[in-house]
Amino acid sequence: MEFAEKTLDSKLIFDGRVVKLYKDSVELPTGQTSFREVIKHSGGVVILAYKEDKILLVKQFRYPMKEVLYELPAGKLEYGEDPFEAAKRELEEETGYCAKNWTDLGFVYTSPGYSDEKLYLYKAEDLEFTYRHPDEGEILEPLEINAKEVLNMINDGRIRDAKTLCAIMKAEIKG
Repeated sequence: MEFAEKTLDSKLIFDGRVVKLYKDSVELPTGQTSFREVIKHSGGVVILAYKEDKILLVKQFRYPMKEVLYELPAGKLEYGEDPFEAAKRELEEETGYCAKNWTDLGFVYTSPGYSDEKLYLYKAEDLEFTYRHPDEGEILEPLEINAKEVLNMINDGRIRDAKTLCAIMKAEIKG
C-alpha cells in the first residue's frame, strides 16, 4: 500500500518569530487532491538532568495553556544549530548547571499531523553549578525534585508536559 503524498503547491500563510504556517495542496496516493496545514518549526531540545537522586525541573507559566507547568529544561533550536550544543546552552540558561556526562536519548516528533517540530532528548549527569542566565522574557523557577517524587507527579497529573514525559520514558527504557 502506498502512503506518500506529493506536494503540488505550498503557500506561506504566516511567518512568525517561532513558527511558519503553510497551506499545502497535496496529491493523495489515490490520485485525489487534498490540503494540509503545516507548521514549520526549527525544533528543540529537552534535557533530563540528574543531580544525584534528584531531577532538575523548571516551573513556568505557559501562556497558551494559561497555567503554570512543571517541565524538564528545554529550548528552541536556532535554524541550523547543533542540537547537542543547544542542549548544553539551555541547561545552563535555565538551571545554572553544566553537565560532564551526556546521553543522547533520540528524538520525537511533537505533533506529526500538522507540524514538522522535532525534539532532541538528552540525559545529563555529573552536574556542576555555574551561573543561571535565562532568556529575556523567560520567567521560570528551577527545582530539584527527588526522582521518585517526579514519578508521583507524573502519576497524579501534576506533570502534564508531553516532552517531559517522553524524555523520562526514553531514559527509563534505555536504562
